[in-house]
Amino acid sequence: MSKLTQKKERVKNPKGYSSIIIYEILRDEILSLDLAPCQPVDDASLAKRFNVSRSPVRDAMVRLVSESLLQTLPNKGTIVSPLRLEDFSKYIDALDIVQRTVSRLAAKFRNNENLELINKEQAIFASSVEANDILGMIQSNRDFHIAIAKAGNNRYFEKIYRELLDDGRRSLRIYFNSFDSHLPKNLISDHQLMIDAIKFQNLDLAEELAHEHTLQMQQQFLNYLGTLETSDIEININ
Repeated sequence: MSKLTQKKERVKNPKGYSSIIIYEILRDEILSLDLAPCQPVDDASLAKRFNVSRSPVRDAMVRLVSESLLQTLPNKGTIVSPLRLEDFSKYIDALDIVQRTVSRLAAKFRNNENLELINKEQAIFASSVEANDILGMIQSNRDFHIAIAKAGNNRYFEKIYRELLDDGRRSLRIYFNSFDSHLPKNLISDHQLMIDAIKFQNLDLAEELAHEHTLQMQQQFLNYLGTLETSDIEININ
């Protein structure tokens, strides 16, 4: 049973029900693209769906808006945030610059507490990859990189990086479709190389690995979007 299914099963039990569970279910449905970009979302329908008052639904929706997964439009209600593929190149440019910066800062300023948190998030990420838990991987990947940003000791870069990672989570879901939803184990070793560079305070290597990390994601994503699934089908027109 998947984690999303488990959460949905918990909803059937009123004693285990809360705005946190609503948030987690909706977040997972948005990240998995079960809730499509630009799809309308309203608290009345969700309250009916989950058999609760509007209050916990609204709390969950506020949190999803803060994470850029929902978007409130003036006089038009709330929708699932658009997935703007036309902005992907600009997104990658911003991600690359910020990712290189926070990684370099982390290598320079990290302390033992920072390294402990980074390794903790890496262990969760590795478990998600080993279990082929894509939604868990997306969340733990975000948490891993935020732990690196925290080690950089600059809350402004951390805030910018957090927003970029949140904005890119659905693109990451599409990205992993390129692996036929079977997560490659080298994702774990790629992260470990970054950890080692930060641990041994190799600033140049930390930045280089961060840059390669972004470029690899960009290339794989673009290759997937350019794939023709019907290229091997022969069509005879008489």
